[in-house]
Amino acid sequence: MLDVTVIEDPEAAAVSLDPIRARLLAELAAGPASATMLAGKVGLPRQKVNYHLKALERHGLVELAGERRKGNVTERLMRATAASYVISPLALAPVQPDPDRFRDQLSARWLLALGARLVRDVGSLITGAARARRRLATFALDGEVRFASAADRAAFIQELTAGVGALVRKYDAPDAQGGRDHRIVVAVHPTVRPEAAGEGTAEPESPQPQPEAPELTD
Repeated sequence: MLDVTVIEDPEAAAVSLDPIRARLLAELAAGPASATMLAGKVGLPRQKVNYHLKALERHGLVELAGERRKGNVTERLMRATAASYVISPLALAPVQPDPDRFRDQLSARWLLALGARLVRDVGSLITGAARARRRLATFALDGEVRFASAADRAAFIQELTAGVGALVRKYDAPDAQGGRDHRIVVAVHPTVRPEAAGEGTAEPESPQPQPEAPELTD
């Protein structure tokens, strides 16, 4: 089972968003189970659970883990193909966010568009790497910092921008034969409080003007 997989197909995305099927995926991520076993957990008839399982299986969201005999019946034990799923913007290709339409480093919506592109591109790279049976070279850095003031945050962003920009200029080799382009995305945003995660709210803050940070090269 994969830790996380990206759903790119619109029909698979629709299937995964059904509340009952999402519940079945969560149950099967915890371990293999039959339709009979799942029926008792989700409060549905076995036949109805089987119907939903077949839909999930058709779209590669669950797979056969094994079979077992129970009386005169052979039960299929199913498992989720991943512990968690992310829906790629490719599933909504005609209306997927395009960060190239506008650039505003202080815009949360532009940051969201960058994040959507990151999911789309890395998801496609993972799919291609899996088909080629090759490892994908990526790197991610995640951290958290508490700023004493908005001024400190603005100073941090300026230093971060200057430092990353200097590294880009140092190592960028646009004319290198056999080189490969890599995208760099750096984001700073307020931390979402755990108790408010379902509401998508962040720490309240009085708006204060911020100095504009120099633009990075993606």
